[in-house]
Amino acid sequence: MSRKQQLLKRHRRNKRVGLLLALIALVLLGVAVAWWLPLVLAVLGWIAHEAWFADHLFYSPRDDYQYSFPPFTQQPKVHLNAGRLRLDEGVILDDGATLILALRVKSTWLGRFIDPVVEMLGGERDLQTFERGVNGLRYLNLSEQGPALSRGELRLRGRHCRLLGEPTLWSFTSPQVQRQRVMVIAPHADDAELAAYGLYSQADEAWIVTLTAGEIEAEHYRQVGLDRVEAARLKGRLRAWDSIAVPRWAGVPEAHCVQLGYFCLQLAAMQAAPSQPQGSREADLSDTRLFRQLNPFLLPGDADGAPTWDNLLADLRELLLKARPEVIVLPHPTLDPHPDHLCAHHAVLQALEGLEWQPTTLLGYANHLHDNDRWPMGNTGEGVALPPVFDPGQLMQPLSLPLSLAAQRDKAMALGMMHDLQPPAPLKRRLRRWIQYVLTRRVGSVYGENDFFRKAVRRHELLWLLTPAKHR
Repeated sequence: MSRKQQLLKRHRRNKRVGLLLALIALVLLGVAVAWWLPLVLAVLGWIAHEAWFADHLFYSPRDDYQYSFPPFTQQPKVHLNAGRLRLDEGVILDDGATLILALRVKSTWLGRFIDPVVEMLGGERDLQTFERGVNGLRYLNLSEQGPALSRGELRLRGRHCRLLGEPTLWSFTSPQVQRQRVMVIAPHADDAELAAYGLYSQADEAWIVTLTAGEIEAEHYRQVGLDRVEAARLKGRLRAWDSIAVPRWAGVPEAHCVQLGYFCLQLAAMQAAPSQPQGSREADLSDTRLFRQLNPFLLPGDADGAPTWDNLLADLRELLLKARPEVIVLPHPTLDPHPDHLCAHHAVLQALEGLEWQPTTLLGYANHLHDNDRWPMGNTGEGVALPPVFDPGQLMQPLSLPLSLAAQRDKAMALGMMHDLQPPAPLKRRLRRWIQYVLTRRVGSVYGENDFFRKAVRRHELLWLLTPAKHR
């Protein structure tokens, strides 16, 4: 069982215990006072839960984030006085550097009910949001604020929170990854767009390699009269089409878009028994070729269509030698807990072992987190602060890439073309969002109903520099 599954299991167990205790209290109250009072309190309690306690946050907002950055990372001296952030005299920032500011954020009493926000003024106006009830060390992304900071004009202001203590600034020299040959590894259609649309749309040459058809959880397609197997196959075909067609919106040639057609949530089983085929959980298929028909060329796995780890590695090696990417973008090995994402990372590293071509840069991304399902917190178009990390033994090196408003809109349109992000949200989720909008000022994305429009369409794409030699 993954760490996230363990955290979710514990969260659900605690919630069941809490509901049982609340039910007992309501019954006793109804007997002691009035029969109708428990009904009223139950409705009010449910509304309060949906408004303020429905987030999946598997840590205390009072916990400090615990980051360790590489040795010898530049630390320009800064001071925060009356909301103005100033560099020491004579300090010069590198152009285009990723700038990360650590400081303590403490919510006001209202910040326990409305999301606390740090506002940046005097340069590129930005908002970065943190957990309700936050009272700990947090890391702001100041990567667009370098010019204003150098001029002494950058101001920080807390909404429903206070900024405390002496801040620490890190400056990471950013490799010029945009103007290179880039290959994005996507476990599922839409992962490449969520994590790195801005990067691959600016690359001199881009390849998008999608590992699975993403055919499971196809209930939406059963509404048109299909059975479970037919719905899964239709969903897989649609997502295979998305993985080939949508990158064209960013100018990626069709010849550089590849769908490998392996089956969703089966990569771990494939890895455990590399030569043993692992069929689809829902599509009644043991042949990947149904989902590979749109590929621009044949790959080793097309010989027998067997969904095996050995075939996956052979496909990846063929693609790596054909594309010869200088930059590979793939799921982060510890931040992103999705089992297919973790296996995708391992598959790429294993495929690179002993290969005659090696990339110069590996970049990790996280489209999911262990601890906080709402991250990045805040709204569409805002900045992305660093996510929760509580392992100081792990070295992390962020790379923040800015997205212009025009690029954000193009990214949103690319996500809107993805069939998996199009179905309407369940009624319970829509009701929760309405309650949160009324009571806590949370707003949805103007681009779409799916929460990934809020999470992914931001003024930064946050990636992580991985050292190839360290991970092989």
